Amino acid sequence: MLFRSLLRHLLALLLTALLGGLLGATLVRFAPGFGVDERELDTRLRDDSVQALRQSRENEHNLLKFYAGYLAGVAHGKLGVSHSFSRPVSELFAERLPVTLRTVALGLAVGWLFGFLLALPAAAVRWRGCDLIASASSGAFLCLPAAVVAILFLYLGAPVALAVAVVVFPRVFRYARNLFVRTYALPHIVTARAKGLTGTRILLRHVFPVAAPQILALAGVSVSMALGAAIPIEVICDSPGIGQLAWQAALGRDLPLLVNMTLFVTLVTLGANSVSDLTSKAFARRAA
Repeated sequence: MLFRSLLRHLLALLLTALLGGLLGATLVRFAPGFGVDERELDTRLRDDSVQALRQSRENEHNLLKFYAGYLAGVAHGKLGVSHSFSRPVSELFAERLPVTLRTVALGLAVGWLFGFLLALPAAAVRWRGCDLIASASSGAFLCLPAAVVAILFLYLGAPVALAVAVVVFPRVFRYARNLFVRTYALPHIVTARAKGLTGTRILLRHVFPVAAPQILALAGVSVSMALGAAIPIEVICDSPGIGQLAWQAALGRDLPLLVNMTLFVTLVTLGANSVSDLTSKAFARRAA
């Protein structure tokens, strides 16, 4: 049963990634200004040099032919060459990806830490003021777009990962707080409280086992949230990661690089959601 579910997720992941890459290439191909190279405006270039620049992108005008050639290259471990940087895309990813992964990982860790530190007391402590303060503080951060958060952190000179945490934290808090409130209201947990069990024992033996599948599902969603927030934050804060690379590729209508960016974001998002879904199902099956 688990193997069949895993196979279904892998197949959906593959098909969605292939379709996402094709749609991303289509948007870039038919976007205004596609095929225009700023280097052609250099008056020092001769006519043959300008023609060489135009011919270098000739194969990209036929979208299906380009995508088929791209997939054939991926099968051989080649991701193509970036027009904007005149370098293999694999080298660019090798340089930029560790920066983004570190930023997203630290942002998720700090965001989840603060989300749980506020969600648990708000749900467990029967004091309305605590819940009101926590909800108001998370709501204030929730109203701020990632770009605005990035501008504030750029002005303050704060770490980029902390800006990602500020975007993730209120969403984690809202979901976790509502989940814990419902869980603490379950009859067997109310009974455990009435018997005088300690808060730590109730949390570890009764609350977490019930809430674990939903928490794991939230973990998968939060990965895509953090990655989506990291892209504009890295651009505004001038962090040399995948987000800055995507922005520069968009400015240059760099089709090979943008297709790889689309596939990367799609694979990370679907992969995180699939892992959390499979893990939560396995946990729920074991608990049952």
